[in-house]
Amino acid sequence: MTDTVTLTSAIDGFQFTAAHAQPQGERKGGIVVVQEIFGLDQYVHADVTRWSALGFEVLAPSIFDRVTPGYVAEHDPQGFQTGVANVGAVGLDAMLSDIQACIDELAPRGPVFAVGYCLGGSLVWLAAGKLKGLAAGAAYYGSMIAANAALPLNAPVVVHLGRKDGHIPADDVKAKLGQAHPDVPVFIYENSGHGFNNDGRPDSDLDDARLARQRSLELFRAHGAG
Repeated sequence: MTDTVTLTSAIDGFQFTAAHAQPQGERKGGIVVVQEIFGLDQYVHADVTRWSALGFEVLAPSIFDRVTPGYVAEHDPQGFQTGVANVGAVGLDAMLSDIQACIDELAPRGPVFAVGYCLGGSLVWLAAGKLKGLAAGAAYYGSMIAANAALPLNAPVVVHLGRKDGHIPADDVKAKLGQAHPDVPVFIYENSGHGFNNDGRPDSDLDDARLARQRSLELFRAHGAG
């Protein structure tokens, strides 16, 4: 069962909310689930439930709370445009600070991992280079990953991309990461487009989504997940 907690961001003292779920069964670690630009929608909550069922304590920060507390939008052009505006209004530093607060909250109880999608995928990549206390991360189809390919990493990351993604050229991203970080696994899923972790969305292939989750879990297990 998911509840809501309030955490404080160190960058400005802002109090933001996060969806929270306790692990089912033996605790294997903590996971920060980082949203797309559409807020903590049904797909984020489904992901929180999935990771909780695997034995992780989960926090999903509502990273647009500074603009609109509890923000959720439809996956349509208006939702996309508003989400992009929210990114600019909040700023990357504040969003990363919120993720750090989630890491700090989970860290006393074991290793902390992060998984993020779209905007969240970019933020997980940046978090692996800029934040402290992250054991490993899984970054899905983040548009800022290629531009930050040379960022030195403090934690291992796996990157998931969709071949049919019209927003992110998968081969270009893989090539740039291969040059800067040849040790980072970059997987391209041939049957999927952008947002393929969202079961039921047009760009989602269930087999691809399951395989990506399994690969992420394997990385987490290799870096401390029980």
